[in-house]
Amino acid sequence: MRALRHPLLRRYLPLVHEDLSVVYARDLRKWLIISPIIGVLTGLIITGIAVIILDKLWPAVLSYFLLHHWAIVPGLVLGFLLTGLIMQFLTPDPNEHSTEEIIRSYHEHEGKIGMRSFVPKLLAAITTVGFGGSAALEGPSIYGGAAIGSWLWTKLRRLRLSDRDRRIMLICGAAAGMSAVFRAPLTGIVFALEMPYRDDLAHEALVPSLIASVVSFVTLSSFLGAAPLFNFASSRSYARVDLYWSALLGLLIGLVAMAFVITFRRARSFFVKWAIPHWLKLVIGGLLTGLCGLLFLHIYQGNLVPLGPNYEAVGEILNQHHGTVQLVIFSVLKLAATLFTLAAGGVSAMFVPLFLTGGSLGTAFAQCIVHSSIPGLYAAVGMASFIAAGYKTPLAAVVFVAEATGGHAFIIPALIGAAVAYAVSGDASASGDQRLHEGAKAIEFGEASEDEAAER
Repeated sequence: MRALRHPLLRRYLPLVHEDLSVVYARDLRKWLIISPIIGVLTGLIITGIAVIILDKLWPAVLSYFLLHHWAIVPGLVLGFLLTGLIMQFLTPDPNEHSTEEIIRSYHEHEGKIGMRSFVPKLLAAITTVGFGGSAALEGPSIYGGAAIGSWLWTKLRRLRLSDRDRRIMLICGAAAGMSAVFRAPLTGIVFALEMPYRDDLAHEALVPSLIASVVSFVTLSSFLGAAPLFNFASSRSYARVDLYWSALLGLLIGLVAMAFVITFRRARSFFVKWAIPHWLKLVIGGLLTGLCGLLFLHIYQGNLVPLGPNYEAVGEILNQHHGTVQLVIFSVLKLAATLFTLAAGGVSAMFVPLFLTGGSLGTAFAQCIVHSSIPGLYAAVGMASFIAAGYKTPLAAVVFVAEATGGHAFIIPALIGAAVAYAVSGDASASGDQRLHEGAKAIEFGEASEDEAAER
């Protein structure tokens, strides 16, 4: 006690207390409890969905389609009919689901997600993707993780959680879902932080998302393994000229992505406003999607088909040779199938379709224009460029290509292509609910007010 009353301690202890208060101003302790719970629950649910679709349903459906081409159209129509019935009769709003619902909840509903339709929407995603819809697992994974984060907020109120914390938990769950489904924790973190905005990050969710993503990844990989999802051999070097070609490829893909996104948004708006039953919209979407797959297999025999989650198609394009014309036709029909699937109301998202289309166009570019001996480089650049332009997530696009494909040597060319594609495509985004950050809007408003004042 005498030591504690020493004049030096009495003088400096308040300063130490003040410094520690500043250092630990944020309450990070609660996230050491909450984030792992979100990560574990999300990892378990995504593991179940992945097993159902990738190990059970889609392989059987794909094998049957490849042996019996005539079954493609009726198979897609049946799957989409089930999706339409589930969404129309078991959810309050059949047009609200997947990534769009999460972004809208973040901006407009303080992170609140209604759990009454949680299971039906996951079932609808399984019928959409598992029966051959041109989409993959990122939609249900992002939605499932975010919904779990929002739901846990109501169960952990004793931790003195604020309304702001619910938005953080929403993004935290989305990051965990993305991390698990692609076995890419960095991608999960960056994509979830970029997702709400076209020009910024949801910075407040960084630490919780980091923890949840790692835990979710570990949870899923303990069941399914941790190897890169789309592994392919990549060169360790590239020439300076490849960087110029990467910029040109990013320019071309940025223009293609802009055209596709604008077309998709108009088609989606048309289907939403079309005054017919939701299940009938899905039947029409299934019919058109199936025709895309049937047309491609009519032109080119083989295992490559622009339908389903297409994980196997990524390996086909990255590791096997295909003609330039075939790759271009595949890209066109893949984009068309994706538009028909999701614009009509299919439950998922287009991350993998854009990724796959970019890889196809990048490979075709390498073969036809560059005549490169390392087409994997241009495949990686094309993948990153299409995702950056279509989703307005340039950082996530590059990180995803590096993590999911194992192509770490191509990060710099992918960054160049993604940056050019992002800039060229402007504000065109696959998500109509993405917004400019409040700071950017305030600056624009201020500049507009000054201009009006000067005119007056």
